[in-house]
Amino acid sequence: MTFIKYKYKRPLLCFLFVSAISFGFSQGDTEKFRLQLALGVNNPIDNGENDGYYAKDVNLPTVNFGIRYMFKPNKLGAKLDVGFNRAKNDDGSLEFKLNYTRINTQFVFDFTNTLNFLPQEMSVQAHVGPGVSFSKPLLNDSQNTYTYLNGLIGLDVYYSLSRKLSIFVDAAYVKSLTSKDKYDVVTDGYSFNGDLVYATVGLSVALSGCRYCD
Repeated sequence: MTFIKYKYKRPLLCFLFVSAISFGFSQGDTEKFRLQLALGVNNPIDNGENDGYYAKDVNLPTVNFGIRYMFKPNKLGAKLDVGFNRAKNDDGSLEFKLNYTRINTQFVFDFTNTLNFLPQEMSVQAHVGPGVSFSKPLLNDSQNTYTYLNGLIGLDVYYSLSRKLSIFVDAAYVKSLTSKDKYDVVTDGYSFNGDLVYATVGLSVALSGCRYCD
């Protein structure tokens, strides 16, 4: 009896140890690596000069696509995302249409643990980081393009539908990091190198862990 006990003690302990580690990782693996797609609205913010051009307060569409990686579960991560935005003139403005595209690398900070009142299915993350903006007017002003640096800060609120799928709301401000000098609108028409605010609703899909779970 003693022989059997000691014979299986080490394999049993190893099995329990590996099982515990696997279980621990499996609980967080679905949050480690995620694909995100979101749709929403935007508002481009110009330099404030009264040049006769101003956009609608709410413009469609905004399309954001990105990949998020968490270095520490429920704490710190990073993401790379691309956002496309279309805007047009408001009533009373001179006519224009604008394509605004940005690429940003960002740090992600999960502070859900500090919000004890949230249900288990919810999480909250802030994201901030540098990027590059590309603005391209359409119509007759298509040559008045800009490429400039930006800084983005935003907030995501997630609701988990399953371990693999979450819905989320994202709101962010993209700050222009360039001179506000633009083309001479009198001779060259419309151009844009300002800030942008957007709000989106999207899906977050796990690319890691929990292959067969719901």
